[in-house]
Amino acid sequence: MTNSNLSSAEFKSNLIAKINGKTKPVGSLGKIEKLAEQIAISQHTLSPVMNACRLTIFAGDHGMANAGVSAFPQIVTQQMVLNFLSGGAAANVFARSNNVKIQVVDAGVACDPINHPHLISHRIAPGTKNAITESAMTKEQAQRAIVFGKNIGNNENFQAECFGEMGIGNTSSATLIAHKILGLSLDTLTGRGTGLDDAGLARKRDLLKQAANRTNEHLSPMVAMQEYGGFEIAMMAGAMIGAAESEKIVIVDGFIATSAALIAQQISPAIKQNLVFAHVSEEQGHLALLDAIGAKPLLNLDMRLGEGTGALLAWPLVKAAAAMLNEMASFESASVSNIT
Repeated sequence: MTNSNLSSAEFKSNLIAKINGKTKPVGSLGKIEKLAEQIAISQHTLSPVMNACRLTIFAGDHGMANAGVSAFPQIVTQQMVLNFLSGGAAANVFARSNNVKIQVVDAGVACDPINHPHLISHRIAPGTKNAITESAMTKEQAQRAIVFGKNIGNNENFQAECFGEMGIGNTSSATLIAHKILGLSLDTLTGRGTGLDDAGLARKRDLLKQAANRTNEHLSPMVAMQEYGGFEIAMMAGAMIGAAESEKIVIVDGFIATSAALIAQQISPAIKQNLVFAHVSEEQGHLALLDAIGAKPLLNLDMRLGEGTGALLAWPLVKAAAAMLNEMASFESASVSNIT
């Protein structure tokens, strides 16, 4: 049931009346009510469909990794891509348990092209340049990554999209992007990533300060992406835009995914209505980034894995919110006295 003939104010009024008319005290389902409202608005209907979700994992490598910003070598990115394709990662487990389709995209892994029948190859290059000393990618490469991502996000008939990432060094990329676009301090944003010890964290902070010092204090989203981004982050940002423009709900995962959402929102502000922030990561900079963009995540599970795992765990909440709106009885239909 679409409501395209109503003004936005009329539609919103009818939607709030429908939610408040359910057999419960007004507001008693908290964030689920807000989530139901968001889903209905994104689909322009009081009876939204929320049955199918897909996870896309974007993989790409970062030249910064070879400078020592991570506890793990670059080869782990390729190894984890193969793990995703064989179904053995946490993301695969969570996707199976929630009946979510999964696909893996090589956005720019630092190896020879991976030959696998289920891998989607949109390789921009075999990893970015070392952003500590030079631009991570060219303007043309950043634009190509965004376009590839848009095409992925707006295809097929899913009502919700989860986006995950794999790329050794990508917490450093996310940190620099947030720092340059929002002005948040590097000390606030820089965390341990894959598990750096104190000495490793201190080295990472020093390297990121070197990287930040080679460009202007404030950068536009696309320039920040070009200077410091990863191909997987750029492609994810594009996918978020494409999915939102197709009236899908985008379930945003952790720190790296939120940096992609930051870029996507800056490029296309209207998509904000479609973004559902799944959880607050244990990665140090995530809460500061969420606060800066006014995002209120659904969960706090002390997770920091990435891969879209937090987004997958939020999918049942998104599905339940739509079901509440469609299936929960009203005071009138249930012949229950209005207790509001």
